[in-house]
Amino acid sequence: MILNSENQKADIDYPCEWHYKIIGDNVIAMQKIIRKAVNRMQHDLQASNISKKGKYKSLSLKVIVNDEAERDMIYGMLIQSDSIKMIL
Repeated sequence: MILNSENQKADIDYPCEWHYKIIGDNVIAMQKIIRKAVNRMQHDLQASNISKKGKYKSLSLKVIVNDEAERDMIYGMLIQSDSIKMIL
């Protein structure tokens, strides 16, 4: 990833591997929406962390995206889920 000095927007060479850290309160529901969002795309989904009190869990998603529109589409589908509280 290279920063463009004119507008500070990152220049990303596609296709590339993109990483999402997905935080929520229902792992089964999170996994379901993630699988729907990535459909048949090449991806890797792994359990990540659990909050101290166990209320929130995080999953790490690595997926090969072909362009910015595809990357934004995945994010948009994920953030609409009530079980997903934050995406990093």
